[in-house]
Amino acid sequence: MVSRLRLYQLVSPALPVGAFSYSEGLEVLVQAGQLTSEQSMEDWLTAEVLRGGVAIETAALAPLMALLRAWRDGAPEAEHELRSLDRWLLVQRESAELRAQQRQMGRSLLQLLADLGWPLPCAGEPLAWPAAYAWACAALELDSPEVEEAYLYSWVANQLSAAVRLVPLGPTQAQRLQLKLAPLLAERGQELAAKDPKQQWNAAVGAGMAQLFHAELYSRLFRS
Repeated sequence: MVSRLRLYQLVSPALPVGAFSYSEGLEVLVQAGQLTSEQSMEDWLTAEVLRGGVAIETAALAPLMALLRAWRDGAPEAEHELRSLDRWLLVQRESAELRAQQRQMGRSLLQLLADLGWPLPCAGEPLAWPAAYAWACAALELDSPEVEEAYLYSWVANQLSAAVRLVPLGPTQAQRLQLKLAPLLAERGQELAAKDPKQQWNAAVGAGMAQLFHAELYSRLFRS
């Protein structure tokens, strides 16, 4: 029961990591007229959960948690593997804006965890968002496949929050989509918990292009 409540806290929109300020390319697609309805938003989210970068990050959570727990328990060699995987995940993101997002959110979460009594085993280069999230799960004694499901759920919720401000998509439509996608998120969470992240691939070329073009927008609401 306590672990489930801790998981709710980790995916809460009140978590002070700044996720609300990013659209991850969604803003470009809306301005280009490619996302204009509830159906197009559903198609976009489904494609990303199935084939996008978020799926690779989700598959990396279990190995990241294992490495972080080993590091915490006194295995110094685990830190090298951890940081290598952290950097590998970061370079999967095509745009400088999105890499900055991953660094900023990771840094904010690690600072929060340190303030709450769960600092990393030693100081050093900050971890990006997926590894920081994995450290939160390790510190809060959470485990697969719930953490993978929650990671996907939180990502979809943030995208829908951005869509409500951009598409336009009404709050009721957004909630309907969150409910409709729940079976897919549960299924993908279960699948990806058992996958090797380096055996996955990112087929979301459109998302990568949208993220790159965001920096060129004349007017924008979001940081990515």
